[in-house]
Amino acid sequence: MDEIILAYQGEMALKGLNRATFESILLKTMRRRLRSLGEFRVYKAQSTMYAEPVDDAAKASMDAAFERVSKIFGIAAVSRAAVCPKDFDVIAETALEYLHDELSTARTFKVSAKRSDKSFPMNSMEIGAELGGRILSRHPRLKVDVHHPELNVTVEVRDFAAYVHGGKKPGAGGLPVSTSGKAALMLSGGIDSPVAGYMMAKRGLSLICVHFASPPYTSERARRKVLKLAELLTPYTGNLNVYVVPYTKPQEYIRDHAPDVLFTVLMRRSMMRITNMICKKEGAEGIVTGESLAQVASQTLRALGCTDAAQELPVLRPCVGMDKTEITEIARRIGTFETSILPYEDCCTIFTPPHPKTKPSLEEIEAAEAAMPDLAALEAEAAAETPVEHINL
Repeated sequence: MDEIILAYQGEMALKGLNRATFESILLKTMRRRLRSLGEFRVYKAQSTMYAEPVDDAAKASMDAAFERVSKIFGIAAVSRAAVCPKDFDVIAETALEYLHDELSTARTFKVSAKRSDKSFPMNSMEIGAELGGRILSRHPRLKVDVHHPELNVTVEVRDFAAYVHGGKKPGAGGLPVSTSGKAALMLSGGIDSPVAGYMMAKRGLSLICVHFASPPYTSERARRKVLKLAELLTPYTGNLNVYVVPYTKPQEYIRDHAPDVLFTVLMRRSMMRITNMICKKEGAEGIVTGESLAQVASQTLRALGCTDAAQELPVLRPCVGMDKTEITEIARRIGTFETSILPYEDCCTIFTPPHPKTKPSLEEIEAAEAAMPDLAALEAEAAAETPVEHINL
């Protein structure tokens, strides 16, 4: 029996003149994500994306293909369906065969029918009623529940064929990656920043990642942990370039030449400037962080204002209004939480003063930086020496 994956648009369908561009990017993304699984014919019709397996490798990889498609941003719902001719008797037999296991175990069901091809001789209500009757005759213990069924037997009669499946599953939602531009995600080893990257990719941002390492204060295990977090994000973001900034010299310089109560904000400003330099190299137009308002001393409103003033690109903080419980729930759902809590060093936590200033003024921050004339050169050196790791899906 031939199968196909149907991917349904969400808010993308509301786009006006840009809709064709969004759809083109989504189709390219689907082709790219499925390429390693075999040959799939990917195309669009009636606001739906189709992924049709062509060769044996693709047909054998339908489980993995369905999983990959369900994580592509821009897709609101996804179905794995059987394909059959637009003949009701064939549709009914296909439904009974394709959904046999689900029909045998469910207690309640309903039939949902959609007739896009108006030349089909039965309307949606007639399809539903007739197919429901045939299912009941084959599975008499089933009961009909039109409000909360365990199984939603779905028939879609479209231009090319009829499609039978057990209902739509939620997709990733959002907008296709790259439709909103490119930004740099400041990826630490914590819980928050991977969640921030996921959330901004969902809004259509293409991402690069910037991580700050300070050997010997941070270890190789900490670096590998961050690369693993980037790998866990790729099913949603696509391939990622990860810049691992050698930050030891700038960090030690700030520690040795600045008031300790201002250390954290001065360090964050320094990291922002280096990230800005990498953005210019990559053509990125914004910076994404996992900061949450008032979560720690460097994330008070005053401190965030001082941090943003260090460079001119917009800083996006999708977690800013969330508490740790909300962020952790998303981290668990996208699979980054267990890696994020591995107890390896993070350069953001070393040299942290016991009582950082929570309400610094921009004037005192800039005065402290003026007393560190060599910091700019150390930042430029770190940005220039930053190696890049290519993390592929």
